[in-house]
Amino acid sequence: MAAEGTESLNNGSSSEAQHNQSSPRKSTPLPGNEEKTTHIRFLLSNAEAGSVIGKGGSTVNDFQSQSGARIQLSRNFEYFPGTADRIIMVSGTVDDTLKAVDLILTKLLDEFYVEDGADVEPQSKIRLIVPNSSCGGIIGKGGAIIKSLIEDSQAGIKISPQDDFHPGLHDRLVTVTGTLGGQMRAIELILLKLVEDPYYQQSASAPFAYTAAAYSGMNYGPNGVGGIGGKYQNDRVQNKEDRNSSVTIGVADEHIGLVVGRGGRTLMEISQLSGARIKISDRGDFMAGTSDRKVTITGPQRAVRTAESMISRKVASVSER
Repeated sequence: MAAEGTESLNNGSSSEAQHNQSSPRKSTPLPGNEEKTTHIRFLLSNAEAGSVIGKGGSTVNDFQSQSGARIQLSRNFEYFPGTADRIIMVSGTVDDTLKAVDLILTKLLDEFYVEDGADVEPQSKIRLIVPNSSCGGIIGKGGAIIKSLIEDSQAGIKISPQDDFHPGLHDRLVTVTGTLGGQMRAIELILLKLVEDPYYQQSASAPFAYTAAAYSGMNYGPNGVGGIGGKYQNDRVQNKEDRNSSVTIGVADEHIGLVVGRGGRTLMEISQLSGARIKISDRGDFMAGTSDRKVTITGPQRAVRTAESMISRKVASVSER
């Protein structure tokens, strides 16, 4: 499923039906959770992302004002691995985050649904991005939790298998299918599970495995041209940064464990945060004339620089002691 490049929400509805469908959002998060700060990430096609951003960022700014949540999108052509879809992250209190997601899904349903004349609520799907380590909290022992979420929300919920094709990717896709009301109830229940997971809460500092484009009213200059992944004339400047490059640096053999981390976790985090691929030479394979292991960093220039800086800081923190 991770390889699908489909549009996630090709459905919409009349405005009257939307009001009815949105009603499940009147349900109240569990006491004490509505004020917790959290985030949720999901996929959008390029067309859907354009619809959510709006002309000069007008729609996304409006959604941020109405909900109180922050909305960020990956830049054009920065896709979730194995798809042709961009990543959107909504963050804020649980309640504000859900309000913003409701606004986004309602707009997409309205814009991308082709009216077929049938008197039924349209079905659509949304693909949430959830870290591997947090999926157990949604599945439960023997699938007990996911079954109860499906029964409560009346939405279909499927979790993709772990992706072995993209090293360094430790996220999975959770596909929620149903009416807008069912989807929103399922997303609320899933988010309330994730909010209790400390690892999930920490993962908010890495919204994308790529450079994030943060949309806020401040970022737009005259004519709606912003400093965000470049509108038109900025693209030529950005392209140089986006070209793939490769750098090999030396890290002392005794410090390589700091870069790798337990079970490779630190290396995966650096790769995810920077968006670069990182390869470490085998034991005994050193930079010429040294006892430094070769660390090869590959990716867009900006990603390579970020990863190199993160690795240098890890090593420097020990050297200074």
